[in-house]
Amino acid sequence: MLTIGKLASACDVGVETVRFYQRKGLLGIPPREGGVRHYGNEDLRRLRFIRKAQAAGFSLVEIRELIGLDASYDHHRARELARSRIEALDVRIQELQQARDSLEQLAADCEAEDSGPCPILASFGL
Repeated sequence: MLTIGKLASACDVGVETVRFYQRKGLLGIPPREGGVRHYGNEDLRRLRFIRKAQAAGFSLVEIRELIGLDASYDHHRARELARSRIEALDVRIQELQQARDSLEQLAADCEAEDSGPCPILASFGL
């Protein structure tokens, strides 16, 4: 059995993060025993799941749905959510690559011109 502090520490999050997930309905709130709430292995597994799903880019709404799918073994819907997340990540990667390419060009332009307005600053409207 873990206290909220030990649960949070085991997943490298703060106590307020655990409470936030509880308010969002992603983690349960165990009853107090002797004035202290005790969390078990299932709570630890759930918190780790939430953190990993967030790291993969899932929203809290999507994570709630994934948690529900865990009980129903709905592989099809879990796959749909994962594919949707992959598509969104691909779009974001493309946007970031374009931003990187633009910044790379601006840095090269800036290096080539030591006098006059800086191409980087000028492109940002300064």
